[in-house]
Amino acid sequence: MNTNHKRRLLLAGALAGGLGGVAAAVGAQSQERVIKVVAKKFDFTPGEIHLKKNVPVTLEFTTQDVVMGFNLPDFALRTDIVPGTTSRLRFTPDKAGEFPFHCDVFCGSGHENMSGVIQVT
Repeated sequence: MNTNHKRRLLLAGALAGGLGGVAAAVGAQSQERVIKVVAKKFDFTPGEIHLKKNVPVTLEFTTQDVVMGFNLPDFALRTDIVPGTTSRLRFTPDKAGEFPFHCDVFCGSGHENMSGVIQVT
């Protein structure tokens, strides 16, 4: 095997190995937990969400009713939830415990009961 052929093989192997690393990184990102949350008058489904400390998560919110809000004060997270769209919040819970969330956009009589809890272990 001549020297140029060896170099090409080494270069091809290095490139393939590098792309394998990229594929592994993309695969790890796609494994991130996504939790779909539906907001409707006057509750969130699910109303109780279980997460692991220091594990990234994306919450995806939808509604078909009216504009609503999601507020998780203990993590300084909030978003508007607009009918017909998906709102996303990505975060990594860095503390364990039980953390209440609520709708912070008035959406009608019964709004005051629109709440839930995130359990982080």
